[in-house]
Order: sequence, then structure tokens, then C-alpha cells
Amino acid sequence: MYLYPAETENPNMKRLIECVPNFSEGRDRETIDRIVAAIAAVEGVKVLDVDPGLAANRTVVTFAGAPEPVVEAAFRGAQTAAERIDMRTHHGEHPRSGATDVLPLVPVSGVTLEECAVLARTLAERMFRELGIPCYCYEAAAFRPERRNLAWCRAGEYEALPEKMADPARKPDFCGAWDETAARTGASNVGARNFLIAVNFNLNSTSVPLATEIARDVRQKGRKALGPDGSPLLDAEGRPVWIPGTLKGCKALGWYIEEYGIAQVSMNITDIEATPLHVAFEEVSRAAAARGLRVTGTEIIGLVPEKVLLDAGRFYLEKQGRSPGFAKEELIEIAVRSMTLDDLRPFRPEEKVIEYRLRDAARREI
Repeated sequence: MYLYPAETENPNMKRLIECVPNFSEGRDRETIDRIVAAIAAVEGVKVLDVDPGLAANRTVVTFAGAPEPVVEAAFRGAQTAAERIDMRTHHGEHPRSGATDVLPLVPVSGVTLEECAVLARTLAERMFRELGIPCYCYEAAAFRPERRNLAWCRAGEYEALPEKMADPARKPDFCGAWDETAARTGASNVGARNFLIAVNFNLNSTSVPLATEIARDVRQKGRKALGPDGSPLLDAEGRPVWIPGTLKGCKALGWYIEEYGIAQVSMNITDIEATPLHVAFEEVSRAAAARGLRVTGTEIIGLVPEKVLLDAGRFYLEKQGRSPGFAKEELIEIAVRSMTLDDLRPFRPEEKVIEYRLRDAARREI
């Protein structure tokens, strides 16, 4: 059932979108449960996955349904997060700027990316108007080209917001002055995008600097070029020169996860056609080996399209010189073993593959 963007334009398809908000709370189970309950209470919406992270202090929720109920559920989730999360006391390993940090709408079927962008902008405006939450619009919903990049919108994280909100060039698309509400909720990043894969690659090391160097080797942005004296090289206009990484459509950073006692390369694959998951795994493994490290496993955050795992299974069969003509279940098992998707916890396809979760939801008539 995995649909590419072009396939979502068939008007005869059931109108279905996915929403994958990231909330800045991964430790307080009561707060997480209340946010999820607010989302699930909207008729026509099915919660597909809830994935909290202790070290990141962040929870990724995935839900789906027709556009209007999903947007309403997103608003109610953000409302509950604003009531329960105080960003003035929030700390975690993951970059963040708000209680509802990112709120993307994703077309699944019968809806275009452009339609999701309109919905996202309307949602952002409502979140500010009714809840007082400052909002940036990013990716396909961006009002300005530079704001397509989530990293631009979240630059400086929560701590930089008072300064940014006073700057006409950097303030959120919907905001007022820095007040008590903004200080509590921070700024949300509301957008529209296609499917992405959020994944962490586990290293046999506790070194954040080494994990960061590997991330710089592979991410599309790469690293700043340095001159002979170690200072950053600048172009003719005085801007830093960047050396691109090896993986197109990938953002990555290195961090340490105290919960597991390991360093990870944390990655978002925003273009899964240009960089399939198995290609990212192989490249991170290569970059790790070049620095004397090894990738011990792969942790998928949230859900993943079935095609991603099937393609990985076929890749590893061909790499072994074997015929790729296996059943889907066997191909997925090969992908799980080859990338060690069950390194930190069991990997259950029925819980982690979006098509299987949507199929279950369809049986319950979302």
C-alpha cells in the first residue's frame, strides 16, 4: 500500500493522510498518555504508533485518517501538550523548540502534498490564534524558501526564541511578543512532507565526537571546509564553504544515549528514493569502519513503509549471490537480520510497518 507522491493524485482513492507529531516529553507517562488520548478521541482517527525516547525526552506519535479529523486531532494533541509541558524546564538530547516540536502532515492516498501544505498552514494559524503557540511553517508548507528546512526554523532551539521572535527576518510565521504563553510552549514547526525514515545507527562506542564525525561524513549537508591553519574556509561573499556528505536527502547528528550506554548516529532520511534505508546503513557502516568503529544495530523511530524493508531484503540477498524471489515475510526477516533492527528491542513488523498498521486501522473503519 506504500504510495509515492504521484500516486496520491488519483481522485478516486480514499482520502487519507498521516500525521507524525514529535512532542517534547518522553519520560512522564501520564503526560504522554493524555496527549495520545486527546488525539485518539477524535472520531475517524486511528493512532498507529507511540514511540517515547528517554534520552531524547521526546515522543513520536503516528496517527492517520481523513484530512479533517487528522488536523483536528493534531490541534487537540498540541493543545494538551501546551497544557502539560513547560519548555522552561525541558532538557533532552534531541534538538527542540517547542512542546509540540514538529507537526508534519503526510499524504497517503487521495490527497496531494500541496493540499497537505494548505492544511498545515491553516493548522499553524489556528494554533497561534486559539492557543497562543508561535508557529513556523516548514517543508512544503513554508512561506519562504529558507523555511523549507526544519533546521533553519529550529536554529538555536528553544533558548534562542526570545531573540528570534524580536527579529522580523527570523520570527515565526505566526506569533506575537515573547510572553508567558510563548515561554511555556516554545514554538512549533508545522509542515507538510512526504514519508521520511527516522533512524538511529548504534555504535560500539560511547564517543559523541566520533559519532558526530561519522554523521558529518554521510549527511547531505556535510561539514565546513577548513584551511591549512584549521580555520573555516569562506567563499567570495564571506560565507562558510561546505563539503557535502555522501548521502542525498539525509540529515544526521551524533549523540550519546544514556539509556543504552552507547553513541548513535541519529538520522532523518527525507528522500527515501535517493537514499534507501539499506544504503544509509551500508554507508554509515563504512564511515564507522573508517574510524575504527562498527555499527551494531539499527533503531527505527516510528513507522516505516513496507517497501523500504522489502528493498533491503532483496539488496542483501543479491549481495549474498542468492535469488531475491522470496516471500514478503522472508524478505523482511532478512532485512531485520542484515541491519540488526532488533538490536535494542524486538522488531515486530506488524507494529512497525505503516501499511500493516493502516490495514489494521481500515478493519476498524477509520
